[in-house]
Amino acid sequence: MTNTRLSRRNFLQNAAITSIVPFLPNFILESSNNTKVKLGLVTYLWGQDWDIPTLIANCEKTKLYGVELRVEHAHGISLETSATKRLEIKKRFADSKVQALGMGTNESFHYTDTAELRKNIENAKAFVRLSHDIGGTGIKVKPNAFPKTVSKEKTIEQIGKSLAEVGKFAADFGQLIRVEVHGTETQELPNMKAIMEACDHSSVKICWNSNPEDLIGAGLVANFNLVKSYFGDTVHVREMNLGDYPYQDLMNLLVEMNYNGWILLECRTQPTDRIAAIQEQRAFWLKMMKKARSVRSEK
Repeated sequence: MTNTRLSRRNFLQNAAITSIVPFLPNFILESSNNTKVKLGLVTYLWGQDWDIPTLIANCEKTKLYGVELRVEHAHGISLETSATKRLEIKKRFADSKVQALGMGTNESFHYTDTAELRKNIENAKAFVRLSHDIGGTGIKVKPNAFPKTVSKEKTIEQIGKSLAEVGKFAADFGQLIRVEVHGTETQELPNMKAIMEACDHSSVKICWNSNPEDLIGAGLVANFNLVKSYFGDTVHVREMNLGDYPYQDLMNLLVEMNYNGWILLECRTQPTDRIAAIQEQRAFWLKMMKKARSVRSEK
């Protein structure tokens, strides 16, 4: 009798919550436990000329509380950064609301030249140490191409083994290797799946990159499902209110899978007022997330 009443009470409570989701204000939706997805920034164009204090201040102002730090930008964090400076940077982020997610590198593992391949592997390891030292959680790398002088199968195996070596190293530092879906042909999702299968390491994850190639073949849903088991904690998006990429469908898929990570703005335009542009993107994203949660509640 008691269990029946409790079950009925839980049902009514859940039904009531579901019915009001579409009408909840954005600040409640943003902190909802339905998903732990968060909006952040890649210092690609919109943050490339901000030093660390400015970057943190602007991220706090726009409520982007996670940032992927691209190398060679004005924040000045590089492999040459001293141990003392690394500690200072770590403290700056720790004393703020903004999390340094780590370094966005250009290290790639498709090279046929063995010396170049080894250089990229060792550089990636050095960036892992750097990310760890500044309080980050991982680094971004790229597969990046299929050289024409060798078979795709051989390149896939080489990229996979290289990622596994770097991933094993990263695990000792509590870091993730985020493999950006990037590069001619390598960014096609069946190829990314093959690379991840060749790697087979738990510290190596995919960074979804919102490419036009996501829609080819069987389409977005099929390509997303092909690799979603390899998702890490970062997704890259461009301006979500421009172009014809189906960002609402992507948000629906992320909410449906209970994605627990960051959606990072990697915008391509050059707005006069970047703060206003970021605020516009955040407002647009909140509306999409609200709709995504509504779609999920209706299933």
